[in-house]
Amino acid sequence: MNDRYPLNRDCLSPLRLVTARGSRLLSLSLCALMLSACAVGPDYQRPSVAEPAQYKHAQGWRQANPSDSLARGAWWELYGDQQLNGLVEKLNSSNQTVAQSEAQYRQAQALVASARGAFYPTVDLSAGKTRSSQGTGSSSSSLSSSSSGIRNTYNTQLGVSWEADIWGKLRRSLEANEASAEASFADLAAMRLSQQSELVQNYLQLRVIDQQRRLLQATVENYQRSLKMTENQYRAGVSGKDAVAQAQTQLKSTQADMIDLIWQRAQFENAIAVLMGQAPAEFTLAETQDIPALPEVPLSLPSQLLERRPDIASAERSVIAANANIGVAKAAYYPDLTLSLSGGYSSSTSADLISLPNRFWSVGPQLNLPLFDGGQRSAEVDRNEALYDQTVAKYRQTVLDGLREVENYLVQLKVLGDEALVRQQALDAARESLRLIQNQYKAGLIAYLDVVVVQATALNNERSVLTLQQSRLLASVQLIAALGGGWDGQLMAAESQ
Repeated sequence: MNDRYPLNRDCLSPLRLVTARGSRLLSLSLCALMLSACAVGPDYQRPSVAEPAQYKHAQGWRQANPSDSLARGAWWELYGDQQLNGLVEKLNSSNQTVAQSEAQYRQAQALVASARGAFYPTVDLSAGKTRSSQGTGSSSSSLSSSSSGIRNTYNTQLGVSWEADIWGKLRRSLEANEASAEASFADLAAMRLSQQSELVQNYLQLRVIDQQRRLLQATVENYQRSLKMTENQYRAGVSGKDAVAQAQTQLKSTQADMIDLIWQRAQFENAIAVLMGQAPAEFTLAETQDIPALPEVPLSLPSQLLERRPDIASAERSVIAANANIGVAKAAYYPDLTLSLSGGYSSSTSADLISLPNRFWSVGPQLNLPLFDGGQRSAEVDRNEALYDQTVAKYRQTVLDGLREVENYLVQLKVLGDEALVRQQALDAARESLRLIQNQYKAGLIAYLDVVVVQATALNNERSVLTLQQSRLLASVQLIAALGGGWDGQLMAAESQ
């Protein structure tokens, strides 16, 4: 066997006990109880992973107070939007993707219950009737004499069997199933977090579109007034036909942009409906006047990332399960001891079946040790060791991916915050420029083309600020999800019991 995964051998040799003079049932039972503390295979140790002291892009990021920690609770409430809170709560109860993961978790829990049941004796009760006949060996026998050889047998039997977990095969199997159930619970939390994040992002984008629509609506109204003023000036001979055409072009282009927002909003609205488990035709989200404010996202240390992200928790539980399965595979090298007891009644008639003369019983141990299997057990150990190495690599990669995501969203939020300051300054300048150019046009000092250029610049800056606000909101959601959201790793132990 491979020495890479050492055996836990702190027990007496069972072969010496089995071959000892105490071959009676009581002696074997005592031996099994003494040896039940043994468990072959490696004991689990968490694989080493990269844990930097701090995030590279967290410099200058204000650390939130402990009372603001995201380690528990509904993280989406940070955005302070009651309607959003209600939508996420509906998702938590009705999302069908989450329901699939929840059903998978219940399957894993059932496997744990089945593994625990293997520690208890198996009790079987059977009752039946057998009709049999044996030929006389003579071809000249008559039909009547052959028929007289038919015999009826009635029997009822109660059997009890119990496998002594000498080498810890059952315990390792239970350990693997419990770890798999915890991994399934973490997968459920990861799927729920993913769906919540998707809904919050869709909702925020929809609210930004509502704000863009209000902006375009106000711009259209302003352009309509400009068009009317230009037409009046044209009729008065103050301006030319080209000014009217420019005003019309500007107005219609902005109206087209506003119409284009309709299908974009509908897509986000439909996506939110499906995330809540509803048909899109049955869901409508009314417009609101405000966009949720950008929250201050508290950060955790990199070492806490291992506890806060459900996908990392799931990956580590898979390592635990793979480690335990090595013990299950190595236990196949050692003999299985089964204690069995059976008894009942057997008779040729049913009338006096339950009577003292018809009783029978049997009791005794059975030791089973495969001597040759063509290398199957060795291959199974190698397979489980390779699977363990695979899960370790996946766990480490999951941690690295988590650290990368946090770093990406940190730098994105920092850069977008810096950009927001500059964008706002550009917007303020564009608004002031527009105010001045409009006054000059009203005074007849400049042509309308100059006004059109400045109006287009101001509108582009307005929309750029909204787009940037949307990007910052989405990045905040993604950072919260990368930090684990409202994941509570301590719930795994309670839910898996």
